[in-house]
Amino acid sequence: MAITAAEVNKLRKQTGAGMMDCKKALTESNGDFEEAINILRKKGQKVAANRADRETSEGCALAAVNSDSSFGAIVAISCETDFVAKNDNFVALTQSILDLAMEHKPADAEALKALSLDGKISVGEKLIEQNGVIGEKIELAAYETLNAPYVSFYVHMNNKLATIVGLNDVAEEAAKDVAMQAAAMSPVALNRDSVPQEIIDKELEIGKELARQEGKPETMLDKIAQGRLNKFFKESTLVDQDFIKDGKLSVSKYLDSVKKGLHIVEYKRVALG
Repeated sequence: MAITAAEVNKLRKQTGAGMMDCKKALTESNGDFEEAINILRKKGQKVAANRADRETSEGCALAAVNSDSSFGAIVAISCETDFVAKNDNFVALTQSILDLAMEHKPADAEALKALSLDGKISVGEKLIEQNGVIGEKIELAAYETLNAPYVSFYVHMNNKLATIVGLNDVAEEAAKDVAMQAAAMSPVALNRDSVPQEIIDKELEIGKELARQEGKPETMLDKIAQGRLNKFFKESTLVDQDFIKDGKLSVSKYLDSVKKGLHIVEYKRVALG
């Protein structure tokens, strides 16, 4: 049957696929619009499978908080090239998935991917579809959430780095400062108690080896390594880091100076690339 230009254009607008791909899909489906969409999705699935080994180091990471600042979320969608990551449609797709997450607060990434994005297909299906439309491997790279008495967020200008930070009390400016601190200084954990044991063991071993190479006595290695571990905690845990706006204060002391007893409940950081 003859496929009209109007039908091809309608399918292109809905799916974002190329004109020739849309025409082929409509021809294959004998003009059945829904079947043509399924054909394009199948193409996306094929592209996704063929590109399964490709690296998706580029992408878009966005964050938001709800109206009363008690809940925050980060959604990151990854792709292969910076060209795609900066595309307005790709950023808009990431934003639409973040909006959905903010509305429904799914428990995890799988629950987010199961949600209906536009009343027709799920988030997961949409991402598969975009593999075919864009011609790159597109994935949900991260989904993080946080509940606290007061939540703030920070998104770096290149959309490749986002943080959410929860405080135990309302402090708008301080929360923004800490969200920016978490982005800029890349802490490994909130405090020394939350640093994974394998990281502690590794730092102790490195500290001992460095001391050994410096010719320090074997009997002193453990003490020297512990001292270097304490320095690591100060540089690498969010609460103990020097506050970026005032190096005379740690982050925890800065918060306490804003409001007595003010502290960080939790933070999440997502970086692409």
